[in-house]
Parts: sequence; structure tokens; C-alpha cells
Amino acid sequence: MSVENINKYSDVDDCPVRNVLDRIGDKWSMLVLLILNDNEVLRFNEIDKYIDTISQKMLSVTLKGLEADGLVKRTIYPQIPPKVEYQLTERGKSLIPLLHNLVIWAKDNIGEIRQSRVAYSS
Repeated sequence: MSVENINKYSDVDDCPVRNVLDRIGDKWSMLVLLILNDNEVLRFNEIDKYIDTISQKMLSVTLKGLEADGLVKRTIYPQIPPKVEYQLTERGKSLIPLLHNLVIWAKDNIGEIRQSRVAYSS
């Protein structure tokens, strides 16, 4: 184990993989990105209906984080009541093929993963 390798992975601010995965690897972000990809433009309540098990506060936090990273664009329309829409940015769209690969991998391996979990907990 070299000092260079330890330093490469230990500092989250200098490690692009940890930095990005900390954002998109949470419980909800990938799901929100995939939902926006399937629907192009959605309002907050529409995203909330797709997920159903997320709190509105957590959805708000997730969308703000994705917006801060430039993966999601938030558009506010000046009308009453206010209308807010969310869609993927070009950066967000560029992440989708990678997420789709992860989805395929998960579908291909979930059965064996579940078996491993059962065996581990026995």
C-alpha cells in the first residue's frame, strides 16, 4: 500500500469519484435522475408521485443537491400559483448511460446478491 494510493482515496475533496458518488450514491438521487430522464420535464409533485416513499423535504434536498451539481435544471415560471419544473441538464443526460449500465448490472445480479445476504445473515 503506497502513500500515493492512500492519499488518492482518502481526501473526499480531491477524489473526484468519492466527491461525485457522495452526491449521486445516496438513497434518492439516481432514482430522481432516471425518472427525469424517462419524463424529460416534471413538476415537484409529479416526481413525488413517482417515488411515493420519499418525504417532500428529502425530495427537495435531493433536487437542490442535483441542481447544485449542474445535473438538474430548475425553471420557475412567474405566475400564480408559481410553477416550477425540473429537467436534466446536458451534464445530467451524460450520466444516464452510466446509470443504465448500473441498472442492468443490478437486475442481472440481484438474485445472487439476495442469496448472499441471506447466507451471510444465517
